[in-house]
Amino acid sequence: MRPDAGSDIVISARNVTLQLGSGGARTDVLRGIDLDIRRGESIGILGPSGSGKSSLMAILSGLERATGGSVNVAGTDYGPLDEDALAAARRGRIGIVLQSFHLLPTMTALENVAVPLELAGLPEPFARAQAELEAVGLGQRLGHYPAQLSGGEQQRVAIARAVAPGPDIIFADEPTGNLDGHTGAAIIDLLFARQAAAGATLIIITHDPSLAARCDRILEMADGLIALDRAA
Repeated sequence: MRPDAGSDIVISARNVTLQLGSGGARTDVLRGIDLDIRRGESIGILGPSGSGKSSLMAILSGLERATGGSVNVAGTDYGPLDEDALAAARRGRIGIVLQSFHLLPTMTALENVAVPLELAGLPEPFARAQAELEAVGLGQRLGHYPAQLSGGEQQRVAIARAVAPGPDIIFADEPTGNLDGHTGAAIIDLLFARQAAAGATLIIITHDPSLAARCDRILEMADGLIALDRAA
């Protein structure tokens, strides 16, 4: 997809490649990705394991550096940035939800959401965290530690943490992979609701075609390339 005149492109990738290893052991994980995503779009990325879905997300979110090509996200060219600058570019602008919740076990639900806000220098981090946890239905669980929460509740905390800074972009990599079907469906409803509330762009990596079909647009990846890009 190429930008049209006057379009509001929040992610632009050109000829993005990712190679791991060297010599005879080199693996081409991404083999020339061209992609534009508009502000406020929801994108479902499908593809078999090893097709490059998660690697593409890692590069677009600034967690991984591309081997070649250019990546511009939320007005920032990733190319010249070092690791510290990439982390700064993500802060407050990009929220990431993973299937492994990555909550700190020694912090309460409230602290897991508030402390990143505090470290980012955002105002009233604990009030903001409480409001977001209440929005995801955890107002009565603020003082609970991750071990005291169900898997679905932990994922709700992870979503609250991702969206609390008001990011322009939310990435979710198999966000229901560790949850049962009923809980997973509720989490997806919540994720779309929080995206809508924030007016954010949402990119979901999934194996589930029915989940991808809820998005505005579907990308299907194969062998490190975007094999199909279509409206849902």
